[in-house]
Amino acid sequence: MNILITGAGRGLGIELAAEALDRGHSVIAGVRKPGQEQDELLQLAAVHGDRLTIAALDVTDEEGIASLANTLKGQGRTLGALINNAAVLTARNTSIEELDMQAMLTTMDINLYGPMRVVKHFLPLLTEPEPSIINISSEAGSLTHAYPGDYPYAISKTALNMFTQQLHVYGQERGIQVLSVHPGWMHTDMGGEEAPTNPRRSAEGIIRLIEQRVAPQGRFMFVDYTGKDMDI
Repeated sequence: MNILITGAGRGLGIELAAEALDRGHSVIAGVRKPGQEQDELLQLAAVHGDRLTIAALDVTDEEGIASLANTLKGQGRTLGALINNAAVLTARNTSIEELDMQAMLTTMDINLYGPMRVVKHFLPLLTEPEPSIINISSEAGSLTHAYPGDYPYAISKTALNMFTQQLHVYGQERGIQVLSVHPGWMHTDMGGEEAPTNPRRSAEGIIRLIEQRVAPQGRFMFVDYTGKDMDI
């Protein structure tokens, strides 16, 4: 299976790439600036050879996204899975009274419009058997468990869950699995040192969701990395 991963240079993204490669898949690792601080990806390339492609992919640059999709199409490349992982977490612990709306605009551009751009241009390449689109979401995007804080991040993930649901309906006839996945509170640059979840464990669960096509039991396509239904 060929798997495209955005934000693949660090955190959960690099662990997703490593797990997918270890399980025999091929990976297109999308990073904003290939060649800059990509030591971990280069180490993976040294081990896995041409099963790893490191590609320039900035989710805010629609022209660049379209160019990469056209390049892969011209090479005859197909996709079995698309993982929208790239995201930012801004304005932490900021009250609504103090919120800089530019943080809101930037976050929505990356966390919501980014996945929309990627799906728009790469969906035609998602032609391998039993394909999947995985949108990395968060429990912060749950309406049921809303809290007053992390406004840009939480609202962007709530909107991303809606996009997932729309794609689920749209892709049913083609048999495309579409999931929003809460990866857990992970020990990464974004999650912080106190986070209890090992990102590699989360990555393993997410790749298994793609391979085993675990269907949520409820109405909504929102699960954690083990496949357990999340509150929408």
